[in-house]
Amino acid sequence: MFKIFILILCINNSWASSNLKKNDYNVIFIALDALQARHVHSLGYEKNTTPFIDKLSKKGVLFSNAISPASWTVPTYLSIFSSTFPSEHGMKNRYVKFDKNEKILSNFPKSNPSLKTIAQILKLKGYSTAGFTGDSGLAAALGYNSGFDEYTDETPFGGIENSYARSKKWLDSLKKEDHFFLFLHGYDCHGQFKVEKNYKGNFYSSDNAIIEGTPETQGKIREQGLANQQLTFSTKDVNFWRAWYDSKIFDADSHLEKIYSDLDKRGLLKNTIVFIFSDHGTEFLEHGKFDHGHTLYDELLNVPLLMIPPWKTNGTIVNNQVSTIDLLPTVIDLLKITPDENLKHQIKGVSLLPLLTKTKTKFPDRDIFSETDLRNYTHKRSIRTADGWKYIMTLETGSDELYDLKKDPREQHNLAGIDLKKVLEVREKLLIHLSSMKTDFKALGTECLPVYKGQCE
Repeated sequence: MFKIFILILCINNSWASSNLKKNDYNVIFIALDALQARHVHSLGYEKNTTPFIDKLSKKGVLFSNAISPASWTVPTYLSIFSSTFPSEHGMKNRYVKFDKNEKILSNFPKSNPSLKTIAQILKLKGYSTAGFTGDSGLAAALGYNSGFDEYTDETPFGGIENSYARSKKWLDSLKKEDHFFLFLHGYDCHGQFKVEKNYKGNFYSSDNAIIEGTPETQGKIREQGLANQQLTFSTKDVNFWRAWYDSKIFDADSHLEKIYSDLDKRGLLKNTIVFIFSDHGTEFLEHGKFDHGHTLYDELLNVPLLMIPPWKTNGTIVNNQVSTIDLLPTVIDLLKITPDENLKHQIKGVSLLPLLTKTKTKFPDRDIFSETDLRNYTHKRSIRTADGWKYIMTLETGSDELYDLKKDPREQHNLAGIDLKKVLEVREKLLIHLSSMKTDFKALGTECLPVYKGQCE
């Protein structure tokens, strides 16, 4: 994890409690899918991939150590929207059944009707709600439209620019007195986002191999890795794919600047709290594979998280370990919504407000949990402890991985066979967490075809 920031505890006077007495803020979530934190310039990346996000971070609150509850799209957004883990909300895969005889899509409102999402909660409080997405892992057919007055998913692996274009008619329909929750999402950074033929982008150089950078090529490499085929790439090959990724991040950042400018021109930012984040990162051979979902290493779990309120912050940097499941409790805290007993029981995240205000409430040093059951290809669970240890358990094999993130932030040296005392200590914490969710260790099956056919996000 990057160690280049200093946690600012002396918040300026504009964060005084008077700013938080209002409970009628609008809320906008902007999600750039598959954006790895290590590729964000303001989070320490050497390349200038994110000039606009960097600019926003100077007047917002940037969380440098935000961790996702899962390493791919389908389960992660429901965890963010509901502040629950995938093993609790049940949306662990795109299909609950997938074989030659029957294909049944997951749908959380049907399988877990008591679950409440941020859209449902705010709609009950009188907010207008709308989501404009890139489809695929956020398809309405999966139930992701639940709680939204309007929801679009017409373009598979669509970009943030398209999502915002679709939102304008809805924004035009809002009355001055309306309060709203808007969710904008794009797959711009994702391997399956369609780019123009021979796309190279801003970061291509002579250190890059000449490769056809297309979703089809990327998908083929992804599936080779999932089939445990040896991926033999030269340094130039990897440099190409990183440059391809960085260029798409840069383009997404440019679209974000235009979107933010238009929202400002509409006067919508004066009373609106904006959160910009990603659901997960992506891998470029850091641990031998491409893409995401297949592991729980930090290139997949460490994501950017930026909050821009309508009041001045002078660019606060927060290094505390947090989870993106903290977004829901933070929003209802900011809006002064008192959760009922069912919602209190549902929420597993914590409000980030104590990190942002002069308050006597101490923010807890806490362990952060993540998981993946990608296409039933693998079943992994992890814990990132408050004191800097990372433990990963692979359920189908029982194998252990242990990393000292303070000394080994890139998770290259597995200490599981060396520090047995620490393994037992951290594993016990993880098992207690899994037990609390009634994890079924025997629920291992096959859901998706091993050859990429587009049916699995």
